[in-house]
Amino acid sequence: MTNEISRRSLLGAGIALASGAAAAATVSSAADIKPKKKVIVWSEGTAPKSVYPRDINFAIAEGLESLHGWDVVTASLNDPDQGLPADLLNSANVIVWWGHMRHDDVKTELVNRIVHRVKEEGMGFIGTHSAHWSRPFKALMGTPCGWTGGYVEDGSKLDVAVKAAKHPIAHGLKDFVVPHTERYTEPFEAPEPELVIFDGLYTHPDGKLEKSRQGLVWTVGKGRVFYFQPGHESYPIYFQEEIRQVFRNAIPWAAGK
Repeated sequence: MTNEISRRSLLGAGIALASGAAAAATVSSAADIKPKKKVIVWSEGTAPKSVYPRDINFAIAEGLESLHGWDVVTASLNDPDQGLPADLLNSANVIVWWGHMRHDDVKTELVNRIVHRVKEEGMGFIGTHSAHWSRPFKALMGTPCGWTGGYVEDGSKLDVAVKAAKHPIAHGLKDFVVPHTERYTEPFEAPEPELVIFDGLYTHPDGKLEKSRQGLVWTVGKGRVFYFQPGHESYPIYFQEEIRQVFRNAIPWAAGK
């Protein structure tokens, strides 16, 4: 009887030890799992469905599927709270913004909250193509942000040159070509960037050449801002692999350390 009790006691102790070890391993594993960061890809819902069936935010988000450690959320001007209710905006590490025809529809209150998140709390902001005229981007830059040389949608070819190859946004990229796009002509009414990541050379349909910067970065308060010029809605630019790689690189950079 005594031997039986001892055997059962030892067996129980062994189970308890094993359970304790398993629980400790579970706690340790949970502690090792880092919470995901969040990027919101926002657009205004005006891109032609013949080119972007689910709009540009979905096209960009689709290219981020392999971005490890990130939750990717799409949002639209047409959603409740213009796509950015306070709880969602406050949880974002980075916002990617595309707008074109409805810049003025974005509410001042929302613009102010975005600017606060960038300047005071370090959220990253990425504006692409015609988002240079978006209200959040202009508020962050503090300038008109126009390309004063003009805008011509003639399907020009764009050669994108990697100018700052060692910058994280350029990681894994070599010079590449966007077959057709809209031309934005210098000068750009924005503060002098800290760095030009990508330069560009347009080839007009008549063969004329024209330079224009394509990828620029700034620090605004505590936040990082990246502007990327390619992305006209008439062409499937956001499905191009090099363009998607730019965003996969830019989002972790914009989030900061």
